[in-house]
Amino acid sequence: MPAITVDDILVLPRVPAPDVTQTERKVTSVTTAPRGFEGEGFPVRRAFAGVDLARLDPFIHMDQMGEVDYGPGEPKGTPWHPHRGFETVTYIIDGTFKHQDSNGGGGLITNGDTQWMTAGAGLLHIEAPPEELVVSGGLFHGFQLWVNLPSRLKMTPPRYQDIRAGQVALLSSADGGALLRVIAGSFGGYDGPGVTHTPIALVHATVSAGAQVRLPWPADFNALAYVLSGQGFVGPARRPVKMGQLAVFGPGDAITFEADGSGSRQDMDILLLGGQPIREPVAAYGPFVMNTRAELAQAFEDYQAGRLGSIPALPADPHPGHDVL
Repeated sequence: MPAITVDDILVLPRVPAPDVTQTERKVTSVTTAPRGFEGEGFPVRRAFAGVDLARLDPFIHMDQMGEVDYGPGEPKGTPWHPHRGFETVTYIIDGTFKHQDSNGGGGLITNGDTQWMTAGAGLLHIEAPPEELVVSGGLFHGFQLWVNLPSRLKMTPPRYQDIRAGQVALLSSADGGALLRVIAGSFGGYDGPGVTHTPIALVHATVSAGAQVRLPWPADFNALAYVLSGQGFVGPARRPVKMGQLAVFGPGDAITFEADGSGSRQDMDILLLGGQPIREPVAAYGPFVMNTRAELAQAFEDYQAGRLGSIPALPADPHPGHDVL
């Protein structure tokens, strides 16, 4: 995985291990993401399938895109489509993806970059591999996360954040057993670059084979861990997990996970995410996430009437110099 890394993890700031007074979060469920297809037919794993929405709050949906090694002419994306009422977070571990939206946001993300799009009141966007990748083929791997917005922010103006891999806060676990990439939120006293409307933490951890990691976690956040590659264990009871599985933690203020140290001794890449639950009704259908069926109907009506924007005549700058807010 070529996401941002360092030659010597021991030079990084370390996240202190929780003290003995902090309560370990038990694992309440481990689910396996079913496979499917998105957009024009690129393969995904539906990370949250089978998990009650109340346990995910404030998150709505997450797809692991790939890992797939495309042949020439095979890479696919999504056509132009609308969104309203939430934020999309797209993180690319391998490969390159191009984004463009009707609010002026857009660019290329690759190898550890993130694009954070607040749909808010509504816009149109497209996500696709660049033409050169379509011609050549190649490895593609990443994820897209949907973060809900509270009712008071459903109609907030759209914005776009272009987060380069080099902006991510790089930390080490207390004993140096894991590299922690903080994409958004505050973690261990360090802030990730992503600016969020809903308080969340989003961390990509690479755990060395055989290493056990114990991390503090905000007691008022939920806690989820999705395995991107490798295998290992989660929670105090050491529940086994492997690539494509999601662990949901119960209440507490510390989480534990470890990479399997047997066999091939492969590192484990795991996505840690949690947020402050919004605890509002959710009415979600297709590309819209609202609070009521009436709001959903209005979103579809506004889209059909062209009130969510129009497809730009000119492509967005593929290398923006700053965020479009």
